Amino acid sequence: MSSPAYLPRESFGALFDALRAEGYRCIGPTVREGAIVYEPIEAVDELPRAVRDEQAPGRYRLTHDGHTRYFAWANGPQALKPRVFAPREVLWRARRGTDGALGFEAAAPEAEPLAVLGVRACDLAALALQDRHFLDGVADPAYAARRGQLFLIAVHCTHPAETCFCASTGDGPRAETGFDMALSELDEGFLVEAASARAEAVMQRLPLTDASDEQHRRAADEVDAAARAQHRALPSRDLRGVLFDNLEHPRWQEVAARCLSCGNCTSVCPTCFCNNQQEQGTLELAASEHVREWDSCFSAQHSYIHGIVIRTDTRARYRQWLTHKLGGWHDQFGRSGCVGCGRCITWCPVGIDITEEAAAIAGGEGR
Repeated sequence: MSSPAYLPRESFGALFDALRAEGYRCIGPTVREGAIVYEPIEAVDELPRAVRDEQAPGRYRLTHDGHTRYFAWANGPQALKPRVFAPREVLWRARRGTDGALGFEAAAPEAEPLAVLGVRACDLAALALQDRHFLDGVADPAYAARRGQLFLIAVHCTHPAETCFCASTGDGPRAETGFDMALSELDEGFLVEAASARAEAVMQRLPLTDASDEQHRRAADEVDAAARAQHRALPSRDLRGVLFDNLEHPRWQEVAARCLSCGNCTSVCPTCFCNNQQEQGTLELAASEHVREWDSCFSAQHSYIHGIVIRTDTRARYRQWLTHKLGGWHDQFGRSGCVGCGRCITWCPVGIDITEEAAAIAGGEGR
């Protein structure tokens, strides 16, 4: 990894020019319908400058003030997941020929070189888990095609939301691995560091100067302060034993009385990968498409097996989600499936807090 260099704020637009020159289309944070989302952007003035986010259980609001920063917010509802694991896509097509024989054709995944600007440490950790699921062993072709085209520009987080707890999971607020380029935002500009040859090629096109020791110190201090500012935490990074030992804990019924089984938590979670696959025919009945789309363990259909719904009530579905996410993932991936982004807390319509529920079941006090 290269030593950070300094890019003045007034020259930040040069990064967009450099990315285009290297053949990337830029995806970045921008404000749409009252939320910060990742969409194609062309210029620096499309970034959420002077924007802050107010997050709490079941609450998300954007505010504006007089600061000059572009990344003084925690995260919005999206992570990297939609860019690699498409919400809905065709995997293959079948067609019956005039001779009556069936033919099958794999769908070619659409993939283009994308530079994603503003990636946070928690989402890089989540992407590493998605990689484990979709790429280890027999790689998923669609996921692999998109993943190979991503150029990731991380921003070290300095303004955590009230719902963030990445420090307790070990996944932030500083981005340590998984990126091509990383930025530390200061009031006057950015410290830029490269972690790949592709990033070094981009940096060669930027008007960089040496960063001062004082700028290095301030950048490190802001990230450290962001970690200290987080007051939520999971009771442990490994809750497998305590969760599976408490499958009949009364708290499961208490949280089920509040949960709507809407699936919002799984939709915004950057590590959830449940999906449903089905055949969709055409009107002429001569062809069909095999479609994969996101699913949720909060839906009844997700546990449907041979005419029986295994998890018939919300209690069983919430228990499945939490025990798998915080417990069963240790058997699959050697760690929890939670990266502490806090999205499931913010975007739950009734404000259910995963740290509070885990603490209650583990025998501690909710936070």
